[in-house]
Amino acid sequence: MSTGLPRARRASSLRFSAGFFLLALLLFALEVIIATRLPHVSWIRAYLGDVLVVVLIYAAVRSAVRVNDLALLLAVFAFACSIELAQYFTVAERLGFVRGDLMYTVIGNTFSWADVACYAVGCLATAGVVVLFRR
Repeated sequence: MSTGLPRARRASSLRFSAGFFLLALLLFALEVIIATRLPHVSWIRAYLGDVLVVVLIYAAVRSAVRVNDLALLLAVFAFACSIELAQYFTVAERLGFVRGDLMYTVIGNTFSWADVACYAVGCLATAGVVVLFRR
């Protein structure tokens, strides 16, 4: 079904990208390794994991959708910050999740401005790579 708009003017379109899919899988595996094998190296889990998670979300979305990179990175940053805000308001506990529940782990339990800074670093680094690959 055509929207009638030229291809360049469409906001987004479904289009599978094997490269972004593989990148998302690689980053997911790395996040699992960080969480399960490196919990004793706190700076890796606390900082590198937060930097990589926004890149993972970006790559996962880009593996399925062709969309403006800047808009996607802003949306990913907003999403990450909304999860952090949920941590500030202890949403996981308020919803009845307890330590060990999958959703408790996904939502998290501790707000940190450092996490927000890590999300920003991840998004900015991704934007830098996107700009380099466009040239």
